Amino acid sequence: MGEFCAPRVKVCCIQSVDEAWTAIRLGASALGLVSEMPSGPGVISEELIAQIAKEIPPGVSAFLLTSRKDVRSIIAQQSRTRVDTLQLVDELSKEAHEELRLSLPGIRIVQVIHVVGHASIDKAVSIAPHVDAILLDSGNPDLAVKELGGTARTHDWSLSRRICDAVTKPVFLAGGLDPSNVHDAVAQVSPFGVDVCSGVRTDDLLDKKKVEQFIRRATA
Repeated sequence: MGEFCAPRVKVCCIQSVDEAWTAIRLGASALGLVSEMPSGPGVISEELIAQIAKEIPPGVSAFLLTSRKDVRSIIAQQSRTRVDTLQLVDELSKEAHEELRLSLPGIRIVQVIHVVGHASIDKAVSIAPHVDAILLDSGNPDLAVKELGGTARTHDWSLSRRICDAVTKPVFLAGGLDPSNVHDAVAQVSPFGVDVCSGVRTDDLLDKKKVEQFIRRATA
């Protein structure tokens, strides 16, 4: 049996500089900053995203969650916010990924795959060579109002495990994680990292106790 490697922890839906520093001090290695979305929680202005990203210290990644599909628009967002990682929550073509890589050297590209069935495995395998990491989330991009994350629902972790086994790029696991289930999720999926939003919030505020519990149980 291989040696256990504790997953990285990404705390998403950060709402302020104070929340960012709370998550960092408790052990988060990445923060998620949510720009305009068709649905879901945590959206903040690009001005605030830029302010938070500027405060994040070296060694902690700033993920911009973007639902945009136009490459020029995504590049402009990165230029305005100055994040070091783009989390693409909607589906882009391989050509779009390559254009982003060429236009934004040094900026990491993370593609979200919504785990809705066995077809998600093939989709992850196909896109993995063109990105720096995959993030597996719950949601349904085929609805009239797209669900692109932030659903607070878990999905079929056995499919997520198959994706982790099938790709060579780092895989983050998201979707309905909280302190009560993250340990089991890590045990079943063995992801590179875990991602949490509503699972560590109380009354829409980052809950220090929940963050502490989540990180402790994720890395136990």
